[in-house]
Order: sequence, then structure tokens, then C-alpha cells
Amino acid sequence: MSYRIPIGPYHPGLEEPYKLDLLCEGETVRDAELNIGFNFRGIELLAEKRNYPQAIALMERVCGICSNIHTMSFCQAVENAAGITPPERALYIRVIMAELERLHSHVLWAGIAAKLIGFKTVFMACFAMREKIMDTLEFISGNRVNYAMNRIGGVNRDVTDPEGVLKVVSQLEEAVKKTIIPLFTKDRSVIARCRGIGILTREEAQLWGVVGPTARASGVPQDLRKDAPYAAYDRMEFDVPVQTGGDVLARVVVRALEMLESCRILRQALTQLPQGEWFGPENTRVPVGTGISRVEAPRGEVFYSVTSDGTNNPRRVRVRTPTYANLPSIRLMLRDADLANAPLIQAAIDPCYSCTDR
Repeated sequence: MSYRIPIGPYHPGLEEPYKLDLLCEGETVRDAELNIGFNFRGIELLAEKRNYPQAIALMERVCGICSNIHTMSFCQAVENAAGITPPERALYIRVIMAELERLHSHVLWAGIAAKLIGFKTVFMACFAMREKIMDTLEFISGNRVNYAMNRIGGVNRDVTDPEGVLKVVSQLEEAVKKTIIPLFTKDRSVIARCRGIGILTREEAQLWGVVGPTARASGVPQDLRKDAPYAAYDRMEFDVPVQTGGDVLARVVVRALEMLESCRILRQALTQLPQGEWFGPENTRVPVGTGISRVEAPRGEVFYSVTSDGTNNPRRVRVRTPTYANLPSIRLMLRDADLANAPLIQAAIDPCYSCTDR
């Protein structure tokens, strides 16, 4: 018997408001339809009605988890249009903030995934780690969520105690090695729940333009930090974790291994942090033209395009988020899946519908 099951836009199995219409035969999902637009805020249009510093504060509200990535992407696009190169110390600080934010995002997702699997103890362990990361971000920036670190041509705050941050990074690395990776890669319950579920092949990932950990879990070794380095990533040595299974387990493993690589990058950036200026120019005039920026956010590639008409306000701001690129692949992952696995499969791409709708 065929029937349609609507999940959302508000549902315990969804992280944010969107809607999945599952077309089922018995307990098997045969197809799925996705509906978004419940969070639309018109941020791109609002940015065009504000000056550049005001637009930075606005773009920080695109996504609560990846707020730093969005301001860095916006600032890089403007810097590209204006021909500005930030000071070396500022570029290192941008890497430090970006990797702390990546750790925060991945640990948060690991906790949510553990809860969906039914591991509430792991959920609590992940959120305890998350508190340490948020405390560190607050120590550097003064804020736990929207950090207000990036400005055009530099950063707003210095990292005054690299040794103190290094101690926390070492604690996080130890916790990832002893808790996160063993639980998500060796526990029989997790493996039974995730292996062979929501498979996306390498060919499908490439054909559908999937990005980030979702692509790397399907054997696509793409990472802008390596492929098109920005900030100070060309000075960092790190690996890009890749899995070939293409299932939920592969996505879990990729993110777990990426946490270790983030700790590795942080250690290099903090120990090699150069002396010198970090604030950048006081006043910036953006000439007529368009600047672009591509950044590897925790969920994948973020693309920004900022067009200037020579005034104090941007003429056009365009944002493309990783969830927008990854969303269509959920339909492939859900086909022929058990209905009970649908919440975990859609959560495996770590969707953010707030930044997708904007």
C-alpha cells in the first residue's frame, strides 16, 4: 500500500523548520520531496540597504553556528573587490577562529546524531566538549555565539594568550581521541544503526554537486582549504579525511577525523602566530566592481559575491551556502530506506535551513 507521510515543517525528527514529504510503500521510502522557505528573512536584500560595517554585522546573523565563516567570507569578497591584503597576523587569527568554529559545529552535530541514534550519554559528552569550545571562543572574542571578529582588511580582536588556547586544544584533542572517535567508529550499536544507511555514491555526489564532509564521505577529496587556500591555510599542514562508503557511518567518521585535523591546524596556527598588526586599515573605500570569496565552512563550500557601485553600501550581495548544495542529495539517500531511518539520514548532511533560506 502506497501512502504519503509529511514530516515537518515542525517535527521532533528535524533540526529546523522545513518539510519532507515521504512517499512510502509499507515501511519503505520510495521517494521524497523537500520543501523549504519557512525561515526566509531577506538578508541579502537587507545587506544592500546598509553600509559595509553594518552589513558585516548582518551577515553574522545568517547562521548561528557558522557566524564567523559568513563574516570572513563577506570581508574576503570585499577585500577582493578593493584589492586589500590583511596583515599576516590577522590571517592566522582568521584560521584560528575558523577551526574553533569547525570544532564547535562538528561536536554539536555529533551530539545531535548521538541523540537521534539513541545514545543520550554520548550526547551529554559531546555537549560538555562543546561548552569548552564556546568558552574558548568567548575568551578570545568576548562572545559565545556571534564573535564579531572579522572586519574588512583585518580582525577586530587579537589572540592575546595563545598558550592558554593551546591547552584547551590539547584537552579537546584528547577527548576526541578517547571519546568521540571510539564511540562513533567502534561501537556496535552505532555501526548497526549507521552502516549501509542513506548511501550516496561517488558518482552521485559529483553529479549532484555535493560539498563538504558529505562529499568527502562519498570518496570526493575536495576541500577549499587545500584546493583554493585562503587566509593562512597555505602555511598549514593537514590531511583531508576521505571515506568511500557514502553512508551515514562514513559521514560520521569523516567529521570525527576532521576534528583531529582541526586540532592539528590550531596547534600550528597558535605556535606560528606572527607578530605585528592585526586590525587593518581604519577606512576602506570599495571601488566599482565585484569581489568573490570561497570558504570551506564546517558543512562545505560557502560562496559570496559582493558587487560595489562605489558608494558606502554594497550594490548586490549573493550568498550560496553548503546546505543549499547538499539538500537535493537527501532525496537519493532516502530512496528505498526504512522509514525509521529517515530522521537520521536527513540529519547526516548536517543541514542548516536557517542559512539556506536566509
